[in-house]
Amino acid sequence: MTPPELDERIKGHKGYGLIQLIHGPGKGKSTAALGQVVRCAGAGRRAIIIYFDKGGQDHYSERGSLDKFDNIEYLATGRDRIDPDSGRFDFSVTELDRQEAEKGLALAREVLTSGVYDLVVLDEINSTVQLKMLAVEDVISALENKDPETEVILTGRNPKEELIKIAHLISKVEMERHYFYSGVPAREGLDY
Repeated sequence: MTPPELDERIKGHKGYGLIQLIHGPGKGKSTAALGQVVRCAGAGRRAIIIYFDKGGQDHYSERGSLDKFDNIEYLATGRDRIDPDSGRFDFSVTELDRQEAEKGLALAREVLTSGVYDLVVLDEINSTVQLKMLAVEDVISALENKDPETEVILTGRNPKEELIKIAHLISKVEMERHYFYSGVPAREGLDY
């Protein structure tokens, strides 16, 4: 394995303030970010997750755990994409989706510049941009104007090249096998 390329922008950097990107076709991107949120909170710091395109209350079991932390907050945007009758996921992109994404980005701008949070997770922001619910330029602008001491994690599939370029740490989650393709439905507490 060749060593990763040196990022001269951050050579010798200490403390928080970097941008991480977790992407790829495998399961576990949001879960990896959640792990860092819990670690951050365990160190006595403040963290917030802004969920993009993850509206609704019934499909995100981790929120019950997050509610128990005083120094972790979350804000969810997007519509509930799971049909209550069929249980099927709605993949369409509507004007409401774009409005909810803009609402999430406005919240992100606010928390990124506030200096209140040590860690901000923009969950599914990569996919939200890729699906054209948000313009990549608007997301880059929010990141460029963040508090310099605020760490940010971007998650989701298919990040735009501009997001890859701005990131200081990039992790790719691959899929070798997934039980979903064998007919195993999503399971509460494990997949949602």
